[in-house]
Amino acid sequence: MLNNKQLADTFTLIANLVEIKGEVIYVILAYRKAAESLASLPREASEYWKEGKLREIPGVGKAIAEKIDELLSMGKLDFLEKLKQEVPESLAAWLQVPGLGPKKIALIWKALDITTLPELEAAAKEGKLRGLPGMGAKSEAAILEGIASLARRSGRIPLGRAYPLAQEIIRTLKGVEGVVAAEPAGSLRRMRSTVGDLDILVAAKESAPVMEVFVKLPGVSRVLGQGETKSSIEFSDGVRAQVWVHPPEKFGTALQYATGSKDHNVQLRQIALAQGLSLSEHALTRTDGSGEILCATEAEVYERLGLPWIPPELREDRGEVAAAKAGKLPKLIEVKDIQADLQTHSTWSDGKLTMFEMARAAARRGIKVIAFTDHSVSLGVTGGLSMDDHKKQAAEIKKIQKQLGDEILVLHATEVEIKADGALDYPDEFLASLDLVLASLHTSLRQPREKVTERLLNAIRNPHVDIIGHPTGRLIPEREGADLDMDAVLNAAAETGVALEINAHPSRLDLDDVYARRARELGIPISINTDSHSEEDFDNLFYGVATARRAWLTKADVINCWSPDRLLKWLKKRG
Repeated sequence: MLNNKQLADTFTLIANLVEIKGEVIYVILAYRKAAESLASLPREASEYWKEGKLREIPGVGKAIAEKIDELLSMGKLDFLEKLKQEVPESLAAWLQVPGLGPKKIALIWKALDITTLPELEAAAKEGKLRGLPGMGAKSEAAILEGIASLARRSGRIPLGRAYPLAQEIIRTLKGVEGVVAAEPAGSLRRMRSTVGDLDILVAAKESAPVMEVFVKLPGVSRVLGQGETKSSIEFSDGVRAQVWVHPPEKFGTALQYATGSKDHNVQLRQIALAQGLSLSEHALTRTDGSGEILCATEAEVYERLGLPWIPPELREDRGEVAAAKAGKLPKLIEVKDIQADLQTHSTWSDGKLTMFEMARAAARRGIKVIAFTDHSVSLGVTGGLSMDDHKKQAAEIKKIQKQLGDEILVLHATEVEIKADGALDYPDEFLASLDLVLASLHTSLRQPREKVTERLLNAIRNPHVDIIGHPTGRLIPEREGADLDMDAVLNAAAETGVALEINAHPSRLDLDDVYARRARELGIPISINTDSHSEEDFDNLFYGVATARRAWLTKADVINCWSPDRLLKWLKKRG
């Protein structure tokens, strides 16, 4: 049976093909909305289907529900198969080429009878495009550059690459004379795990000085456009960035609009209309024609609409506006709330520093408890520990604890491997002797859904396992996570009280925000850990907390925010 990702991919494909076909915009948007909703569902669509509740999924009306029903019951969709006969499926990939829209794609395909990107590239190199209506040598060159850029970009940008780069750009732009403020926008400001282009907004009276500095940033390989209020660049690694300059008195509405999401903004516009106002990126405008209301800050925008300021991480149209109206927005967790790091690695396995060095580095960052979860024996590539090795490690921990005193509490733990057959790497008697047990999947992630899910459930049900590390095993952007039955995983965690980890490394951010929020609703403890192998890795805590904030988590939901005494009592109770 198809899972949510497969369903979402199907409707994205339909949206792309009907767009190339030339379908009306509202039909295209309906399919895209359905795809987005399916991708972010907290449980499998098949469960809604079994309950006869498909129409309760946001963005799913009668026609879409019928298509989901056919996909889940038949495993395929007759409508899509017929659509593929009209529009070759391979053309959908062309939409990723910068500057190549659906009309131009249809023109090239029909005129030259080519359907793949290699064929398109070859046709452009052979000069076959310049003779088509509305196209010339410049169009041809732009398409070739777009294909090259696509190859460099390899999809969306991981947050761990996008955020630091955006901050570097912002620091530089804030140094330009006359700049009042500079902020990221879009999915980056909402702290999604991956982002598209980098969107940056600047508040300044004069835009020209900002644009001059922006297009000459270090690492820029190409200036895509330079205008009075907007400029676009591409870095040598394919990352693209845009900057918009707005008057300081209008910066609040501009930032709110550009941050999104689209669906969140729709909600705000509806509230504005009910108050006789029209909300745009420029201002709040009175619909009776009596003038504009300028907002220099976002807080002013929300206040004028009768709402408290809503943190950007929540602006995904997942109930945040209703919560704001009711005065029930959560007080989101912050980095300063974290007192413990319960997944770290030392030179005992694949870490770069000794336990003493790692403990001191954590303490300097305000951490009160550190757990060394060096890998277990079967993960040979990491230098995993035997049980005899663990005995030696325990003795060393006693020594360094004496050296560290009250500076930080050091726990003897393990990241125990969940093996391909579902067994854990160590026997229960040994696991019981450790202060903390974190169990993880690293291998055989492509096993069938039932098999890989059962492996994880075995670990969850083991009374000595305290935390499930990076539950899906995904690596962004290289590897998708295991195809888990997340409903079964979450239900088992709720029953046993085991904690689920949000791994803070930006290549993981696993558990993701959607399932972390579902876990919160089920009362499952969450653990945010850095998975540090070096001192610098401790700084990744920021990304884990950002994911937790997207999941609506407060410090009460996260065991790493507990006092050392409370944490130790919880671990002792779990056995």
